[in-house]
Amino acid sequence: MRVIVAGSSGLIGSSLVVELRKAGHEVLRLVRRAPAAADERRWNPPAGSIDPDALAGVDAVVNLCGAGVADRRWTEARKQVLRDSRSVPTEVLAAAVAEHGIPVLVNGSAVGFYGDGGDRMLTESERSGDGFLAMLCREWEAATEPASAAGARVVLLRTGLVLSPGGGLLGPLRSLFSLLLGGRLSDGQQYWPWISLTDELAAIRFCLENDGVSGPVNLSGPVPVTNREFTKAFADSLGRPAPWVIPGFALHLVFGAELAEEAMLTGQRAVPKALENAGFSFTHGTVQLALAALR
Repeated sequence: MRVIVAGSSGLIGSSLVVELRKAGHEVLRLVRRAPAAADERRWNPPAGSIDPDALAGVDAVVNLCGAGVADRRWTEARKQVLRDSRSVPTEVLAAAVAEHGIPVLVNGSAVGFYGDGGDRMLTESERSGDGFLAMLCREWEAATEPASAAGARVVLLRTGLVLSPGGGLLGPLRSLFSLLLGGRLSDGQQYWPWISLTDELAAIRFCLENDGVSGPVNLSGPVPVTNREFTKAFADSLGRPAPWVIPGFALHLVFGAELAEEAMLTGQRAVPKALENAGFSFTHGTVQLALAALR
């Protein structure tokens, strides 16, 4: 399969390129500068342009574009960046998929689609929730519509918190826990829908290779845990105590109330029903196994 990947410089995208090539697929990378390698093709999402030959002979497009959600406070300007960095590239790629008759588009999204799910089990049939993150994901997913309308098989990757040894959530957490500053967030009852990077990559490849998979797919581990449970599991994996409780007001002060509430103090008990129904098998079925693999 010839696959072109947008967002190939990020944590998931860079690893996915390696994973797909190991599996025997030919992988091209979309870049926003002059190409510096034989596998690179240039595009300019704000201008709506892609190199004319970039999509020639391509069997599938993977779009993982998007600025970091929790990197900084959500000012109105920052929220617009988050929206534009997702919807604009997706609109450009969906239109290109439709124009060139590419059969598959695998597009990023997130479990934030569900908003604050409380303790409800959230499968892919659940309606979208309230709040900025839910709206962001709805717009992101809606931008794929031209590809669907043209008959492409579109997969929407509703990804949870990716556990990786090389970045993402665990980098700053590991530093805090090593300094004995680890602890749960508020009462810790909010669910954290985790997935190991190994399973994230395998699941994306599974979605690419299996024609029966389409629509929203929760990329989250099969046994969701609360923040309290995650905190204990992570502390145990490091052999460190996690005695502290970080109160909600402190998170409000540091990150701003909106970001703190939506990304830290509420969560989603998302379960990967679509993957499991399609026959996908997780390497790391529990958060303990996923964390142990990172030692």
